[in-house]
Amino acid sequence: MMRLWGRKSSINVQKVLWCLAELGLEEGKDFERVDAGLHFGINNTPEFLKMNPNGLVPTLEDGDLILWESNTIMRYLVSQYDKAERFPKGVAAQYSSEKMMDWQLATLWPPLRTAFLGLTRTPEKDRNYDAIYKGYQATNQTLGLLDQILSSQDYCSGNQFNIGDIVVALGVHRWVLLNDTFPEKTGSRSELKNVERWLKQLRAETLFSEFADKELNIVK
Repeated sequence: MMRLWGRKSSINVQKVLWCLAELGLEEGKDFERVDAGLHFGINNTPEFLKMNPNGLVPTLEDGDLILWESNTIMRYLVSQYDKAERFPKGVAAQYSSEKMMDWQLATLWPPLRTAFLGLTRTPEKDRNYDAIYKGYQATNQTLGLLDQILSSQDYCSGNQFNIGDIVVALGVHRWVLLNDTFPEKTGSRSELKNVERWLKQLRAETLFSEFADKELNIVK
């Protein structure tokens, strides 16, 4: 049985869990999940570091293969387990999705991460509210680009749902939650009608709502 290490509150673990669910793979039946990271520990043990020297989650063990980096794990899972063809095939579909996965890591997440970690993982006395505000407002601008993309196609990866939508949607969901929870610290949230339509569509047509946090997991 496959084994996945990672706590459900991690955005990168959520990516993988959502992907697994869309592939029809069930926790406890098709794979085992082990809580790891933050207060669960485990990720700094010698045994874990032997698998993943970064000491981060998620980490996936499938037979003799051990993988880390959430986007790579998702690509692997689709290549090996998409027997029902849940995700579109072909070069154009694959690389349109890959593009958005790279964009999430390189462009969307860095400024949003500053705001997210600053407000949920940093003690209040140590928070840099200027950096948090700037990071959130920079994310507003970045998501304006996504809104443009979604003005001419149903999903961020094209006109079919793909794993690129998973990674971007979970980031966008945190953008919403941060503003809902800390409106005075983030500043205003841009009104992006195409992004809102896309999120609503994901909730209706995919398993998005099962893996998106209902509220922020704030470490005191």
